[in-house]
Amino acid sequence: MSFRKLKSFLINNIREDCRLLRVELLKAKFQFQRRISYRSIFAILGSLLMLEGIFMALGIPFALIYGNDHWPLTASAYITFTFGFFSWLPNRGKITEELTKREGYLIVTLTWIVISLFGTLPYFFSPYYVTITDAFFESMSGFTTTGASIIEDLGSVPESILFWRSMTQWIGGMGIIMLTLAIVPILGIAGFQLFSAETTGPQKNKIHPKVKGTVKRLWLIYLSLTLIQYILLRFGDMSPFQAICHSLSTVSTGGFSSEPTSIEHFSSYIQYVITVFMVLGGINFTIIYFLLRRNFKKIKENHELWAYLGIILVATAIITAGLFMQSGRDFEESFRHALFQVVSILTTTGFVAQNYLNWPAALVMILFMLMFIGGMTGSTSGGIKVYRQSILVKNSYLELKRLIHPNAIVPLTFSKKIIDTSTLYKIMSFFALYALICFFSIFVMSLLGLDFETSIGSVVASIGNIGPGIGKVGSEYSFAAIPNIGKWYLCFLMLLGRLELFTVLVLFTAKFWKK
Repeated sequence: MSFRKLKSFLINNIREDCRLLRVELLKAKFQFQRRISYRSIFAILGSLLMLEGIFMALGIPFALIYGNDHWPLTASAYITFTFGFFSWLPNRGKITEELTKREGYLIVTLTWIVISLFGTLPYFFSPYYVTITDAFFESMSGFTTTGASIIEDLGSVPESILFWRSMTQWIGGMGIIMLTLAIVPILGIAGFQLFSAETTGPQKNKIHPKVKGTVKRLWLIYLSLTLIQYILLRFGDMSPFQAICHSLSTVSTGGFSSEPTSIEHFSSYIQYVITVFMVLGGINFTIIYFLLRRNFKKIKENHELWAYLGIILVATAIITAGLFMQSGRDFEESFRHALFQVVSILTTTGFVAQNYLNWPAALVMILFMLMFIGGMTGSTSGGIKVYRQSILVKNSYLELKRLIHPNAIVPLTFSKKIIDTSTLYKIMSFFALYALICFFSIFVMSLLGLDFETSIGSVVASIGNIGPGIGKVGSEYSFAAIPNIGKWYLCFLMLLGRLELFTVLVLFTAKFWKK
């Protein structure tokens, strides 16, 4: 080929590439600027409400078995399903195949608000919940797997309502949209935007080429862990109902218990079983998938997993030593309580096996620091996540090396992958925003008349989706004493924490709503 022909060939190819790039940019601009398809949103929300109504109906047999009034759940299921059906029916043909990111963020945020709002009905119709504020707080706390409760006398609540409390956490653990993607084909390829918007953490793990395949496998693991835990709990001193409720609340890392004393008066066997499944709930579910597929190389290379397990071991060892040195405690008891509470707080489950506020202040401080860490990305736990913490710690260490060797090129790597600058900036932005929201929220709660310790405890427990905090919202208290406006604000923090800030906060920007 002559030089002239080669030159002509290259120019034509460059022109064609530029044309294709221009077309793609115009498509992307159109996708962002086109009007939000509200009929699609109503259709999707309607299908989700119908699914929620079916889950509500699952509690009716418990009402009949235990002699409870079934009307609260029956009426709630009927209202929720009917409202969802008439939202879906006139709009069912309007679900667009290509949802934009704007629509994805809007649908996911609205889903969690609407699902929590309708989830209040069983509580509101029950005589044990007086106000809509308390009912909504309990519902939002359940679906976001926070585990904070306003109930002061849990023994007076009927079994059917206790089952619904635990079920809300099980649904919210993996996400209501992810459940819909797994069993309802209505969303089609539009489900990818919803999967991306709802799945928390900086890493989006796919174990199958299609989103639906990934979601189905993750839900199968989730369901299997729940069933296995139920069987193991039945070998201990738990009744069938207690085993069901605690299985639903453990793998989801929610922490709602059917007992007034949480896990405190169950046997050591029960506490160890729940500890194991809290650990599993805090692990990235793709790790469990690789374990089942015997892909040990993937597991070995995942540094976040080893950091997560390392935090558990170190914190447990320190607290065990501190408890053991106290008089009247043997080593096994010290180890069991230390391990249980470390795992419960780190994974943001929130179960309590002993009132940790009575421990020495230094040990309580360790638990408080764990509240800012959380579990692994891709798990059901809340918090900042071990991945982000590890990246920041490693980057800080590398900055010291760069100061000593300013001309050296020291890339930031994690799990044998180079972390690009854009990912690092996102993580740093998340940390800065998380800290600012915490400081502002503590100030807000202090203005409502709460003492400083309770203000910190309520904010950290809510935005981290932990449940019990410190102060008067600690392990022996409920959130009932929080003023009503404070409860609504904490519900907002729970939603922020569950969807990891940006998915919700982007809706408050002016550019989001521009056509």
